Amino acid sequence: MKRFTKEHEWIEAKGDTGKVGISDFAQDQLGDIVYIELPDKGKKLKKGDVLCTIESVKAANDIYSPVSGEVIEINGDLDANPELINEDAEGKGWIVEIKLSDTSELDDLMTEEEYRKYAKEEG
Repeated sequence: MKRFTKEHEWIEAKGDTGKVGISDFAQDQLGDIVYIELPDKGKKLKKGDVLCTIESVKAANDIYSPVSGEVIEINGDLDANPELINEDAEGKGWIVEIKLSDTSELDDLMTEEEYRKYAKEEG
């Protein structure tokens, strides 16, 4: 099940790991993504820390970690094809996989239904 932040990041957790990316709404707001500065594997994050920076034709935006944990996998496809985020933000355009240090942090995030309502109000 995916959970979302008010900053338009998502996490799909399975056990104590989760794939993280930005929502389709966020990629639409950013426009054409031309570069992503990926974090290093092993980077330790606290909830709300800057996870990476995405550059689009419009601007550069920081992406924040929805949970605390350690980066255990990076989507290497984004190095050569950052536009994957535009094409499939909530699927193949995932950014990192994190080993969660506190799974209860997921409870503070919005469900997909709550997020879709929130994004509609934002848009």
